[in-house]
Amino acid sequence: MTKAARLFTLITGLAFLAGSASGQADDPETETITKVGTTSAQFLKLGVGSRAVALGGAYVAEANDLSALYWNPGGLAKLRGSAVQFAYTDYLADIDYNFAAFGANLGSLGTIAASLIYLDSGEMIVRTTDRPDPSENEAERFSVQDLALQLSYARALTDRFSIGTTVKYIREKIFNSSASTMAFDVGLVFTTPFEALRLGASMANFGPKMQMSGRDIIFSEDPDANRSGNVDVVNSEFLTDEFSLPLLFRIGLAWDAVNNANHRIVLLTDASHPNDNSEYLNMGGEYSFRDLIFLRGGVRNLFEEDGEQGATFGGGLNIRIDRSLRMRVDYAYADFGRLEQTHWFTVDLSF
Repeated sequence: MTKAARLFTLITGLAFLAGSASGQADDPETETITKVGTTSAQFLKLGVGSRAVALGGAYVAEANDLSALYWNPGGLAKLRGSAVQFAYTDYLADIDYNFAAFGANLGSLGTIAASLIYLDSGEMIVRTTDRPDPSENEAERFSVQDLALQLSYARALTDRFSIGTTVKYIREKIFNSSASTMAFDVGLVFTTPFEALRLGASMANFGPKMQMSGRDIIFSEDPDANRSGNVDVVNSEFLTDEFSLPLLFRIGLAWDAVNNANHRIVLLTDASHPNDNSEYLNMGGEYSFRDLIFLRGGVRNLFEEDGEQGATFGGGLNIRIDRSLRMRVDYAYADFGRLEQTHWFTVDLSF
């Protein structure tokens, strides 16, 4: 076994053992109690890139474009030249979900990239126990905005093994309150001696907990309403809890079942271990004709408890604009069972 293979096996093994151990330590009654809904920054679990989503999210071993910043930063080492990527998603409940990235391969120095993930709920009416149904004209409105600024670096250590890392700033804002923190990802990609088979692994969102603060949790209170002569009003704050980030370990396989001048079929599968839900599998496949037309399909979150995510499909078109500029346009459809479906659009420019 090569040094790269041994390193890959060691790191991925330790990562998944650590993830399993932490999950058991945090939840001693795993048979009856789950941690669903107990982590912050849930937008970090949505995914980015129409190609990856159409493949059912089974992308950790195949990530080779700028969406690798999300799925596996080790895959950025496969980037050739420079590229920009823009993605828009018409998500559930009229939520806008956007992704923008830029990256450049610096040769022997490695690959650098930066990206922005941004979610906007749009305006909603404030409802309280005193005003459960305010009129449209008099209603106070609020919105939710989430963002993640990411900076990544990746390098091919050998012709078969690459590693990458991402440092990210995460911020959630609800009305006049917000929470922020820093986190990092790490990812590996290894091409096995069987050239058609690739292995990938990543750990995402490792960082400290988040805690909401701001104007909305401040209130005024009389410390002793039955006593006269004391201070009538004291500014106080509601005590808000701290919540962990959605830590996620992934390991995956990508296999070129067919790969010749005209046709390519790649089959993919990922296994994921989150800290706030049960383990699940993603599976997908892609057919391409002359690296020009792409058809994709997959299924997400197999075996996840109480999940609504299901089948995905999509396609893409790779267009050469001139000798140095190419544009790839991708679309994905993702089913959410009893909830609405979502539509994903991505434009990738490489030069």
